[in-house]
Amino acid sequence: MRKSLITLAVLGAASGAANAQSGVTLYGVIDGSIEYVNRVAASATTPTQGGKRFGMPSVGGLSASRWGLRGVEDLGAGNQVLFVLESGFQWDSGQLQSAPLFNRQSFIGMQSKGIGKLTFGRQYTSFFEGMANFAPMRFAATYEPGIWWMGLNYREDNMVKYTGQFGPLQAVAHWSFGTGVAVQNASILLANGGAGEVPGHFSDNTAYGASLMYLNGSGFGASIAADVWRPAATTGQPGTMTKLGAAALYNTGPFKFTLGYRYNKAEFANGNTLLRDDYWWAGINYQATPALGLSLAYYYADVKGARVASTPTSAETNPPNMQQVSFIADYNFSKRTDVYLSAGYARNGGLSFDSAATAYAFRYPTMAGQKSMVGVTVGIRQIF
Repeated sequence: MRKSLITLAVLGAASGAANAQSGVTLYGVIDGSIEYVNRVAASATTPTQGGKRFGMPSVGGLSASRWGLRGVEDLGAGNQVLFVLESGFQWDSGQLQSAPLFNRQSFIGMQSKGIGKLTFGRQYTSFFEGMANFAPMRFAATYEPGIWWMGLNYREDNMVKYTGQFGPLQAVAHWSFGTGVAVQNASILLANGGAGEVPGHFSDNTAYGASLMYLNGSGFGASIAADVWRPAATTGQPGTMTKLGAAALYNTGPFKFTLGYRYNKAEFANGNTLLRDDYWWAGINYQATPALGLSLAYYYADVKGARVASTPTSAETNPPNMQQVSFIADYNFSKRTDVYLSAGYARNGGLSFDSAATAYAFRYPTMAGQKSMVGVTVGIRQIF
């Protein structure tokens, strides 16, 4: 449920320019949990230290906590102006997830009935738009390898995006003039600390992609998507990250089945491979009662090659393939409030495939010599 904060009709009352379909909405999610994890390293740089961890993760078990403002103004004749400002925060401390205030989304645009929507700013990629509905755990913040799947660039700055909805068929395409990911060790990602447009080097940090998704509301759904990002750790020497994906789902009664595949290749400017993997997933969702939903998923990453040292001239290795099984039991008290138990078992890596390739965004660095990791979290979520 979303509550109206203030309407543009009120703001424009003095001039008499009011429209009932125009307004600004405040919305958000707060998700908090308590978690147990075994065999987790103290940090990525101290793999010989660590052990069991019991506490409150900064990211909730099902959703990343956030708040935002969504606005629309009706211009008549089926035309509208819209904007979204969305900020993520750590529920346990109240701190922002990263420095920009609206770090999740910040865009403005226009949409026209029967034609589509054109938006400008920080947004989700076309790849994310095409794939997210096929996540077995509904893109859960904990114990689903979302960043491994989508890439750290699944949101991008300086983006122009088109979205067209034609009955059950959605078409999305985007271009970013310059995007990056601000992480401590940017060389791992071929990125440059969140650099955007670079004068004199148009191709540095550019990105583009497209997706085509069919969802008829019940029964069958399918999607294909592509994403290319050219991050430049060194000005004028962009690398290339390419992702291709295909997924399908089928609903029957209280069951939903999901299956998908994602190809990934990340290359340095000299053509050497940073990471090449094939990622597969499958899941089943069961609505046991109107209030209780159960989800079970399996994830597998076939790593063809990687440069562990994350430099163009280091030796290429073939690390063990990662696997994970995840489970969620989610009980809804209402449309706004639910409680849950989630568990994950990872083999040959950290939970959610946490690694240098994900900049350890999930905080599950592996201990030296470990073969598996287990996590369990229980929590409560409120949607407003």
